[in-house]
Amino acid sequence: MNFLEEKILSDGIVKPGNILKIDNFLNHQLDIEIIRHIAYELRLRFEGSKLNKILTIEASGIAIATMLGLACEVPVVFAKKGQTANSTDDKYVSHAYSFTHKRMNDVFVSKPYLHPTDKVLIVDDFLADGQAAHALIDIVKQAGAEVVGIGIAVEKGQQKGGDTLRKEGYWLESIAIIEEMDADTQTIRFRGQEPAHLRQNGTAELS
Repeated sequence: MNFLEEKILSDGIVKPGNILKIDNFLNHQLDIEIIRHIAYELRLRFEGSKLNKILTIEASGIAIATMLGLACEVPVVFAKKGQTANSTDDKYVSHAYSFTHKRMNDVFVSKPYLHPTDKVLIVDDFLADGQAAHALIDIVKQAGAEVVGIGIAVEKGQQKGGDTLRKEGYWLESIAIIEEMDADTQTIRFRGQEPAHLRQNGTAELS
């Protein structure tokens, strides 16, 4: 069991609707040490990919992408959602359905920040149905750049987004892959492991 799986078991809460609440360390309050470990693990996994740019989507992926950009010494770009007053009309635009917020988002990257020579690593905190990842892939393709890989902190394996991306031929690395979780029993099973009970701020016990 790796460091992120252990952290999920100690701090996570499973909510009805197939929702894993880990906002106390990953996507609301940030545990910088955990973010640093995620970034360095992704750097190791994508060693040799020749990436020269990291792309994520606002907002929860930015912390991981920033730390990874520091580790890899490459620029970080994040796709914005919707339109802003200072956004340029000269941009790459795609669309992504948010599983968490139950709505479709327009996402965009201004054209000066992606180039045909870029080798892009896509990074995000969660992967569920793969909508955000596919939107970012679309943006990279519009720029004529290359997707060298996709790095994810937590993949919901039961929602098949990861399986689809792998079948499409993308190099996908997820640090924690959840196969099953149950809100009633507060149990979670990671890929290749037995189910375990979540124990907030305590020790998880195998079922």
